[in-house]
Amino acid sequence: MAIDILAFGAHPDDVEIGAGGTLLKHASTGKAIVICDLTYAELSSNGDVQTRQAEAKQAAKILRLKDRHCLGLPDRNILINEENIRKVVQVIRKYKPKTILAPYWEDRHPDHEHCSHLVRESVFSAGIRKFAPEVGEAHKAANVFYYFINDFVDPDICIDITSMYEGKMAALESYKSQFELTEGNVETPLNTGYFAQVRSREYIFGRKIATNFAEGFKTRGPVQMEYFG
Repeated sequence: MAIDILAFGAHPDDVEIGAGGTLLKHASTGKAIVICDLTYAELSSNGDVQTRQAEAKQAAKILRLKDRHCLGLPDRNILINEENIRKVVQVIRKYKPKTILAPYWEDRHPDHEHCSHLVRESVFSAGIRKFAPEVGEAHKAANVFYYFINDFVDPDICIDITSMYEGKMAALESYKSQFELTEGNVETPLNTGYFAQVRSREYIFGRKIATNFAEGFKTRGPVQMEYFG
């Protein structure tokens, strides 16, 4: 299987927060998109695994994903070790993506940072022919871009998501256990004005490229291009 974009997140909803509009925009043109969640987010303050998985499934439908995969790594224990690198490498080699997305490497939540570093290590190892050949043939993605969850800086790339903004927010709204402060839930940064924070960020990025809303991405190096435009 060869897909266009493989997006990694530490928890179900991470990718939607930072890149949901971009994924929906590409899926709407027929691109094949897959999300891989590293954990089931079993330690989240609100909700439970069964509820979160149902929410993730609903979000996947809205984003028109080809597939959604969960590695089942322990929440709050995303270690950068050979075992976990092999697991991520296997996913990369299975889907053979042209582009890989991961969280920006600086974030207030350590799991997001660890996810970023684990994916970076795994992307490199996935391209080494002699590394873990038993989990698939070597594959080198053309690009790796990093999306923002909580913290952000000036992006290197902005994708106009104005026409997809409502779809992005619909995908996020699937996670009612996380973003709605209902009876029995405790207050968290996610259910006390988080959508306003996301909207403000996407508006700021949109203004940078003279559009209404955009998602921003960082790179760790130059991006190869044959032509401008």
